[in-house]
Amino acid sequence: MSTDKSDLTTGPVWRALARLSAPMVIGILATLSVGLADAYFLGQLGGAPLAAVGYIYPVTAAITSLSIGLSAGSNATVSQAIGARNTERDPTRIGLHAVGLGVSLALLVAVITYVGYPALFRLIGAREAAMTEIALFMPWWCASFPFLVVQMQTGALFRAHGSSVAPAVLMTLAAILNISLDPLLIFTAGLGTEGAALATFLSYVIFAVISVAYAVRTSILVWVDNIACDLWWSLKELTRVGAPAAFSNAINPAGLAAVTAAVATVGTEAVAGFGAATRVQQMALVPMLALSSGIGPVVGQNWGADQPHRAAAGVQAALAFCIGYGLLVGVVLFAFGTGFASWLASDQTAAGYAASYMQITGWSLFGYGFVVVVNAAMNARSRAGWSMVLSLGRIFVFYLPLAWLGVSLLDFTGIPIAAFTANVAAAAVSLVFAWKVGLFRPHNLSATFA
Repeated sequence: MSTDKSDLTTGPVWRALARLSAPMVIGILATLSVGLADAYFLGQLGGAPLAAVGYIYPVTAAITSLSIGLSAGSNATVSQAIGARNTERDPTRIGLHAVGLGVSLALLVAVITYVGYPALFRLIGAREAAMTEIALFMPWWCASFPFLVVQMQTGALFRAHGSSVAPAVLMTLAAILNISLDPLLIFTAGLGTEGAALATFLSYVIFAVISVAYAVRTSILVWVDNIACDLWWSLKELTRVGAPAAFSNAINPAGLAAVTAAVATVGTEAVAGFGAATRVQQMALVPMLALSSGIGPVVGQNWGADQPHRAAAGVQAALAFCIGYGLLVGVVLFAFGTGFASWLASDQTAAGYAASYMQITGWSLFGYGFVVVVNAAMNARSRAGWSMVLSLGRIFVFYLPLAWLGVSLLDFTGIPIAAFTANVAAAAVSLVFAWKVGLFRPHNLSATFA
């Protein structure tokens, strides 16, 4: 381990959790801003480029879920090895295996995506004008994907070693570079949609190199003798968590697309309002997403060190934050949802739908926070199968059936009611799951902030 602060098995658990999570708020916000910037700049070129972004985003988000899942596997395996101080399972060697596995799979996925994207986008309804723009974007994005995986894998290794500042700074700088290159390549160079993709490619390549260089400099990545030692064990452990985690992360974009189909039965304005509301909601969820990135190393190291009570205390502290912050978000969205909606949706009808969604769903976002935190904690505990069941249940047992039932009975109002119910119900299930795997101890809540 590179610094004393990398040891998360001593000291107040809540403080370690806060130290790991806080920097990631900025990093995640910066990353999300790239998508908004692409939509803004390409929207100035006309309807076809903007429509292309609408088709591209869910596809690339689902593919990126592979990298998120692999990162969860790296985080769990490396952090547990660090906590256990097991000399037979070298965290540095596991880290090298993780990066190698990530790059190998990313190259395979990039090739498959490049070959198959024309058929895929036609299958989901993209017409010729949008397909022309998609064909300018996707080859560059496919080429950039392995470099994105390198960034995400090294970021997971930094967090597993107890540091989130480095990955947060690198994420932020990569986003700044990407957004800065966008207008230069889209407008000044006259590349249009291809310019947006090229900006993404360049930022990913540059910061993949910087990430690896900094990981080597800080001894997070160090070449070891007999690199193939324990390779099969590492691959099994990485995929045991990574495969279900990747599937869990892909569920949300797929579920959102299915819910959007239910919203579309109300009308075009409802789809526009729903889209605007979910963008606001995505930004509101950032602190809880950052918390989910911080809880993994805390649980992994302490579980590996045979201190399950500290792992549970970390989860309980995270859930307490979700309750407090979630209620604050509920108040803000209820009070200012109409203003947010008017700012994002120029059409008055669409703005009304957006405001209705935010004002109802906002009160349940603590429940979504419960789900992402418990999922991340269970991944770090090597219980990714439980996480997958929880994610599947939230979408396909609660949200999707209730959305279709709600829209048939209550028109658009049924959609936010379905989301509210799904979030609260999934929160209750997440508590049961956390208790079952030893990460929630209701009899010992007093130890949460000890």
